[in-house]
Amino acid sequence: MAGHSKWANIKHKKSKTDAQRAKIFTKLGREIQVAVREGGPDPETNSRLKDVIAKAKANNMPNDNIQRSIKRASGEGMSDNMEEITYEGYGPSGVAVIVEAVTDNRNRTAGEMRHYFDKYGGNLGATNCVSFMFDRKGIIVIEDDGSFEEDTLMMDVLETEAEDFSNIDGAYEIATAPSSFSSVRDVLEKKGYKFAEASITMVPQSYVKLENEEDREKFAKLIDALEDNDDVIEVYHNYSEE
Repeated sequence: MAGHSKWANIKHKKSKTDAQRAKIFTKLGREIQVAVREGGPDPETNSRLKDVIAKAKANNMPNDNIQRSIKRASGEGMSDNMEEITYEGYGPSGVAVIVEAVTDNRNRTAGEMRHYFDKYGGNLGATNCVSFMFDRKGIIVIEDDGSFEEDTLMMDVLETEAEDFSNIDGAYEIATAPSSFSSVRDVLEKKGYKFAEASITMVPQSYVKLENEEDREKFAKLIDALEDNDDVIEVYHNYSEE
């Protein structure tokens, strides 16, 4: 779940089972296909594809899977009806939730989203009802694996157009403007840094705590249901446990 600590989110992802990782790879494959269809199969000329490939690599998606998704999008493997849709709404006690999906049937997906929100104490809202509470940012996370000094990384980051640098629970988080994300990532990658996460994401401007245990349980079930849906690519929210 994307929440207050991005690094906590990464550790959560790393603990997933093989079946869950396979589902993540499937979702990433669909993102790659959409990017290829919109901008072509060459990541050097298709910046969006380049960004999605970086995200896939940070999630340990094998290169064979990445290339297979690119080839599939270039051929007949992808439905012409596939489209990206963003849903917004509120979870229990007004927690803001944004859902990014890729679907070939918007009526089916909209119905499923509405069902999840209704079932777990929330409600699906209109476009832009909560997105104003978030900022779109590039986020790069580098684990502190002992192979470099923090001061060295900080100096390397300062040479880029990054907006922020912080040490979070055993990892370093670099934030960028979306327009600078690719260039910052490329500079750090060429210097040999390995990424635990590298993607453009939605970062909450402020956070909400759920004091009621029932609301916390409903919210967790809502996020699990959304993330488990095959059409859903990413889920963002402004809930924090801290």
